[in-house]
Amino acid sequence: MQSARTARQHGMNAIGFGVVGLMVYAIMIFGTLAHLEAVSGYRPFDMRPLGYTYSDADQLLAGLGPDGRAYYLTRQIPLDLFYPALLALTLVSTLRWLEQRLPHRRWVRIGIATAIAAAACDYAENLGVVAMILTWPDLSSYLVGSASIATTAKSALTTLAAALVLVLGVIALRRPALS
Repeated sequence: MQSARTARQHGMNAIGFGVVGLMVYAIMIFGTLAHLEAVSGYRPFDMRPLGYTYSDADQLLAGLGPDGRAYYLTRQIPLDLFYPALLALTLVSTLRWLEQRLPHRRWVRIGIATAIAAAACDYAENLGVVAMILTWPDLSSYLVGSASIATTAKSALTTLAAALVLVLGVIALRRPALS
């Protein structure tokens, strides 16, 4: 059982990581990702929660042109190296903060594992995107398929982790803190 001070620290961590994570997310959504879509005419890989086909990947990479592909590597990917960790740390800290009000920790542990798995899939997606950019126009269908699976898994796991935080938050906030 965590102390009130520890729980408070988890809450402060969740706020801090969440604010920085939202700032990075806003920069990506309204900055780098919007730019990549404007340049190419296609939604970037990061914005395709249901994945993409070989043809989708080829069209996006062709549409980006050399400057757009360089921009993806030098602007979007560096930001997306911070975001998965910030999101996972936000979710994990929130779950740890909520834990003080939950009688059973099993769902907290599942939520933590899900948030970490989502971040791992996001990093796998990033590696796949980098590899696709560096190997284009000689794309491997295996590479595109693997990156697409990572994108889909990231999206599903992120949605599940966020849903667990919301559901556990409603349950926890309706209960008094356990001693």
